[in-house]
Amino acid sequence: MSSIKKVTKRVFSETFNNIDFSIDKSERLDYENCEFVNCIFIALSDVNFMDCQFTNCNLSNVRFNFCGLQTIHFNDCKLMGADFSPAKDFLFEVHFKNCNMDYTSFDKKRMNKSSFDNCKIHGANFTQTNLSKASIAQCDWHDSIFTNTDLSGLDFTTSRNFLIDPTMNTLKKTRFSKMDLTGLLFRLDIIIE
Repeated sequence: MSSIKKVTKRVFSETFNNIDFSIDKSERLDYENCEFVNCIFIALSDVNFMDCQFTNCNLSNVRFNFCGLQTIHFNDCKLMGADFSPAKDFLFEVHFKNCNMDYTSFDKKRMNKSSFDNCKIHGANFTQTNLSKASIAQCDWHDSIFTNTDLSGLDFTTSRNFLIDPTMNTLKKTRFSKMDLTGLLFRLDIIIE
């Protein structure tokens, strides 16, 4: 039984504006140093992005199946329900600024070079994720799940609405504001005044 070999198409330093992408599964795509502006993505499978930027794009509910994401910047993007878990681990690095990331999943990803800046991250899944040394600022983590997550070295002082169980996560040298201690002590059923 013979298998069909996918042809790889390489795209370098191009800008894509206002395009509704439906990825053709008959060819494998590699994008390097490309910019996507106001684009819509429905499905991504076996696509590699290297040093690319997404601005004001809609990637809601996209599952990054076997996708390479190497030094990718998402700015002002809608990523609700996106699943980064099946993306390739090799050189995985993503950065988010002013994005809506509700219900995204990063289950078991190594993200210590990633950043989150002024993002809405409600109900996201960070189970068994390594976020140590990632950069976070001004994010809303309402109902996000942190279980067996490495949060070492993170600075939560400008973040809000997080619930993190210190007994179920690694918090070495993690910084918190005194005002947000309830987000760490919620499991103890105590009253803080």
